[in-house]
This record gives sequence, structure tokens and C-alpha cells, in this order.
Amino acid sequence: MEHHSVLRVVSKLLIPPIILYALYVQWHGDYGPGGGFQAGVLFAVAFILYALVFGIDSMMKVLPPRTAHIFAGAGVLIYAGTGIVTMLLGDAFLGYNALAHDPVHAQEWGILAVEFGVGVSVAAVMIALFVAFARHNPPLKDEDW
Repeated sequence: MEHHSVLRVVSKLLIPPIILYALYVQWHGDYGPGGGFQAGVLFAVAFILYALVFGIDSMMKVLPPRTAHIFAGAGVLIYAGTGIVTMLLGDAFLGYNALAHDPVHAQEWGILAVEFGVGVSVAAVMIALFVAFARHNPPLKDEDW
């Protein structure tokens, strides 16, 4: 891919706005369309674009597969941990009203935490799936040609 300089320059220009838009979708998700799942996919798209243009090995130096696996688990723990905290505070699982004195603020804090956990998990799983498929290179047999 070294000879595709225009593609490299354009992708370097596109990746930061993609990540910025993913963050916007993540934190705006409780007020309008969007949220953790959509933001996670957008965030993963930035890394996948990087891998497609600069190579999978280059992307794995930026985000090793082990790190993606850790973030996938951490996102689930954030989601479940939010529910456990609400239970420990005396409400139902994911009963956000226990998170603050004002129910409106409690709902905002709860949904932000849950959506953040979903976003982290989705992004990490999407990246891990891409790496798993991109690195799988079965040998071709003569009859496959």
C-alpha cells in the first residue's frame, strides 16, 4: 500500500473526524438518536479503516488484540457494574434512581454509564472480529485456483 499516497493522506484526514463523530454520538445518545452501539461501531470503523489502508500489522501496533479483548470485557463490566451499584444502593438492577438525589440526574448518570459500557464493548468486539478475520489466511489448494 505504500504507493497509494492519496488514499493514505485522505484516510489520515478522515480518521480524526470519524473518532470525533463517534464521541459525539456516544455522549449525545441520551438526548437523541445514537448511543453506545452506534458510537462503538463508528469508533471501530476508524481503526478498521486504518488497518485497511496501512495494514493489519500496523494497526495491531496501535491497538494490540489483547487490548481489544480487555476492553471488550471492561465494557461488559461497566454495564453490569452499573446495575450492581444500583442494587447495592437499594434499587432494582439498573434502577438508576438510586444513583443521585434527583431522579432526572440519576437517570442521566445511569444511562451515560450503561451506554459507555456498551460503546466500549461494541468497539472492542468489532475490532477483535476484524483482526481475527483479517489474520486468518488459510492455504489455497490447487483446485481453488
